Amino acid sequence: MSERPSARGRLNGGQPRARVWWFGVMGLAGFGFGLFADRRPFGDDVFAHPLSVFFILVGLSLLALRFILARPVPEVIPDRALMLGCALGLAMFLTGNFVTAHGLLLP
Repeated sequence: MSERPSARGRLNGGQPRARVWWFGVMGLAGFGFGLFADRRPFGDDVFAHPLSVFFILVGLSLLALRFILARPVPEVIPDRALMLGCALGLAMFLTGNFVTAHGLLLP
């Protein structure tokens, strides 16, 4: 009888370089979007808020990655790493917003 591949191999698998890129890009992009969040550059609508635009772009980039690689994204970046990257992006967004709101970056 043949065994199915275990889910453990998939959860711990993936490509370490892809995870590093995922965390780095999410952190930098979240911080960058947070820096200009107070200015509302996309408008005053809910979907035009920089946090909404950030996560819409994240979703679109994951869809693009899926079609470019022709593989499910969790095979490249594990599910847990995807969620931690989104949490990191949100935390860095709030950090960037805090930095801008309190004037810690002087022009």
